[in-house]
Amino acid sequence: MGELSPIERDAIDRIDGAPMLAQVLQWSAVNSGSRNLAGLREVAGLLANAFAALPGEVRFEDPAPVEAVDTAGHTNAIEHGRHLHLTVRPDAPVRLLLTGHMDTVFGVDHEFQQTRWLEHGVLNGPGVADMKGGLAVMLAALQAVERSPLAGRLGYEVVINSDEEVGSPASAALLARAAQGKRAALTYEPAALPDGTLAGARPGSGNFAIVVHGRSAHAGRNPEDGRNALLAAADLALHLAAGKYPGLSVNPSRIDGGSPSNVVPDLAILRVNLRPRTPDDEERARDLIDTAVTAIAAERDVRIEVHGGFGRAPKPLTPDAEALFELVKRAGADLGQRIAWQPTGGVCDGNNIAACGVPVVDTMGVRGGKIHSMEEYLITDSLQERAALSALTIMRLAGEAA
Repeated sequence: MGELSPIERDAIDRIDGAPMLAQVLQWSAVNSGSRNLAGLREVAGLLANAFAALPGEVRFEDPAPVEAVDTAGHTNAIEHGRHLHLTVRPDAPVRLLLTGHMDTVFGVDHEFQQTRWLEHGVLNGPGVADMKGGLAVMLAALQAVERSPLAGRLGYEVVINSDEEVGSPASAALLARAAQGKRAALTYEPAALPDGTLAGARPGSGNFAIVVHGRSAHAGRNPEDGRNALLAAADLALHLAAGKYPGLSVNPSRIDGGSPSNVVPDLAILRVNLRPRTPDDEERARDLIDTAVTAIAAERDVRIEVHGGFGRAPKPLTPDAEALFELVKRAGADLGQRIAWQPTGGVCDGNNIAACGVPVVDTMGVRGGKIHSMEEYLITDSLQERAALSALTIMRLAGEAA
């Protein structure tokens, strides 16, 4: 270790990886896919019991209403789980936001349901890295800080949402409220690389369901009277894809709809994701959609409805964010950890928090890899390591009030 104060050293020395590993094993045994409401309720209860060890009141927040377009082009309400929310010392001189998510990408019927040891110190399992390991790190770091004399200077909110893996549509407003007035935020996504590298700048992300209404007709007798919605959707996909450039990725991912082969299809739904690098790129993306929809609707004589939007704003590396990264880097150096960061193409709740003007480091979770796959793994030594990094970072932020 490097230059740690006696208070810092005492807090760090108390962090124990064994309870964290036990929590990861318990929490990962519960399937909490984003659409598995029963599993989300169960894991939320486990998390509430664990986070009750902190001061403040653990409460559940109802999800905000969310609608989505189904394969028939209808807009329906989508249910989400409740979100865990904890507030501690809201009047303290330094206030932070810590966030994580309880959901995983693995549905209730997915074959990936259990943990197993790949080798000593390497645990494979659903959500072990993304991010049940990160939640254990967050809790252990806060418990270490609460045992230190610096705790009274620090106020914080913890938000653990149930819908991060589907874009946080039911928790975005809660995240925005919790971010208000915060000095900084830490989010517990796993490290960007297995060596612990943090994610820096991120693009934004927009998900759209574009519903094309054509006109049906007999494919043999009078096809000229029809207006083929499927062809219009395909044209629209090609038009949007042709608009990509280094600052904007465009991924048409699916077309729903169609008809029997002897009928001109009158309905198609194009699903597309766009990722702008900067706010200016996001404006260009909006213009691209508007221009493409107008052009294809006129050319194909169809009616087009655009649903969805940009749920994650671009997250540039601002001067305030760079200063927070440097603080984390120095804390890592004093713990004997080499901390670096790099841009990434992924998005997370860090995007939402940064859009509120709060500097955030959003990969404070465990080291591991292959997330969102059946090969997802956690390097278990990183539980204690990353909890120490968080605890030291939080204590040094709290020390700003001295």
